[in-house]
Amino acid sequence: MERDITILGLLVDERASHAPEVQDVLTRYGARILSRSGIPAPSKNRGIITLTMEASQQERQEMEQELGQIHGVQVRSISFGVPSDVFHEC
Repeated sequence: MERDITILGLLVDERASHAPEVQDVLTRYGARILSRSGIPAPSKNRGIITLTMEASQQERQEMEQELGQIHGVQVRSISFGVPSDVFHEC
């Protein structure tokens, strides 16, 4: 299965309320996540999460849809096609 490198950005409003739902989705796709960074904005009760993933288009779309269905979560992504011989599964 062809996998691309994708950078996913999440803006989570009311992060204290929505963090458990977001974490559940991220855990289900954890094998595809290469890196994760989170920046809280306590004064605005929101946070930004950035993910770098190696995933097929279908996996990425499914994850985006699941995250996008959570109230208060906005999702944006950028995908980079990568030749299949660059990354190898361990």
